[in-house]
Amino acid sequence: MSETSTATREPNAEGNRGPSGARKKAGDSERGRTTIADGVVAKIAGMAARDVIGVHDMGGGLSRTFGAVRDRVPGGTKSVTRGVKAEVGETQTALDLEIVVDYGVSIVDVANSVRSNVISSVEQMAGLEVVEVNIAVSDVKLPDEEEEEEEGEDRRLQ
Repeated sequence: MSETSTATREPNAEGNRGPSGARKKAGDSERGRTTIADGVVAKIAGMAARDVIGVHDMGGGLSRTFGAVRDRVPGGTKSVTRGVKAEVGETQTALDLEIVVDYGVSIVDVANSVRSNVISSVEQMAGLEVVEVNIAVSDVKLPDEEEEEEEGEDRRLQ
């Protein structure tokens, strides 16, 4: 009985392999080491998730409320990490996302598109292997909710 071995290649991983074929740590080089903070990966993931059609917003109700207040304050900036939690190791990362989807879209299709876009963006930009992307859909944005919010703002402004 002869033993056979087959080599498997990970997609897009050629640049992450050292001379021995072992996976290199993100940012390792002969002249130093680069570390990537959790917040950096969270920003990449947040931007990638927001790019998907059908994602209305990110985060749960309370974080969206605080985000809306912060957005209205002069000098306040929109947080791209709202609704994103990243855990970064030496070569891998895991992500938890909380999203709000638009009414009428397939939640499963949107979640799969978000997962795919986040994985490709993080792996391409950070060079980390994404081991999991957990997605929690916390709300559905109804078409008439937007009109109610705008009317409420107009009443307060008058």
